Amino acid sequence: MNGPIDISLGEVAASLVLIAVALAVSRWRGAGLENDIVVAVFRSFVQLTAIGYVIQAIFDEDNLALVLALLVVMVGFGAFTARARARKVPDVLGPLIVALGLAGALTLGLVVALGIFDPEPRYLVPVGGMVIGNAMTAAAVALNRLGDDMRDKAPQIEATLALGASAGEAAAPVVRASLRSGMISLVDSTKTTGLIFFPGTMVGMLVAGAEPTDAVRLQLILLWVLLGSVAISAVVATGLAYRGFFTPAHQLREPPEA
Repeated sequence: MNGPIDISLGEVAASLVLIAVALAVSRWRGAGLENDIVVAVFRSFVQLTAIGYVIQAIFDEDNLALVLALLVVMVGFGAFTARARARKVPDVLGPLIVALGLAGALTLGLVVALGIFDPEPRYLVPVGGMVIGNAMTAAAVALNRLGDDMRDKAPQIEATLALGASAGEAAAPVVRASLRSGMISLVDSTKTTGLIFFPGTMVGMLVAGAEPTDAVRLQLILLWVLLGSVAISAVVATGLAYRGFFTPAHQLREPPEA
C-alpha cells in the first residue's frame, strides 16, 4: 500500500461499534456519560467534516492568507475554550489570546525559518492546529492550577507581601507550580513515546503506507515542536495572568464572589 489511504463512509460507520461499547459500559456501571458520549460523537463528526472541507478549500487555493485566517480563528476558539477551565483567574481571556498567539506564531515561524517545513498550507494547517491545540490544553491546565493555588495559599502570599516582597516575588512559587502542571503531561507523554503508546501522527503515517523510519522522524519533529509550543504557552499565560490577582499597589485582591 504505497498510495494515499482511502477510507469509505461505511468504514467510518463501522467504527461506531466501539461507541456502542462505550455507551454500554457507561450504562452498566452507572457513569451517566451516555448523553455526553452521544453529543461528543455528533459534534466530532460535524466539526471534523466541516473543517475537512475548509482545509480542502485552503489547499486548493494555496493561499497563505487563508492559512493565517484559519490559525487566528483557532486561537480565538482555543482562548474561549480555555477560559471556561480557568474561571478562578480574573480577566484571563487576554493572557490566553496572547499565550496561544505567541505559541503558534513563534513555533511555526521557527520551523519554517529552520527549514523543517516549507511555508505551504499542507504543512502549516495541520501543524498549526496541533500546536494551538496543545498550547490551549497546557495554558488551561496551568491557569486552573494557578487559580486554585492563589486562593488556597492566600495567607502565605499575604504574609510574604507584608515582609516587603513584590507581587511577582510573592506569587513566584505558585506560578512555578502552575507552569509545571501545564507542561508535565506532554513531558511525560514524550518520555513514554514508543514504549507505552504510538502517537497519532506516527500511526496515521504507518497506516497510510509510509516507511517506519519516515514516520518516526516526523513524529519526533512534532513532539519536540509541541514541547516548545507548550512551554511558550504555559509560561506566557501564567506570567501574565497572575497579575490579575494583585492591585497596582502589590496587594492581593479579594477573590470574586462565587
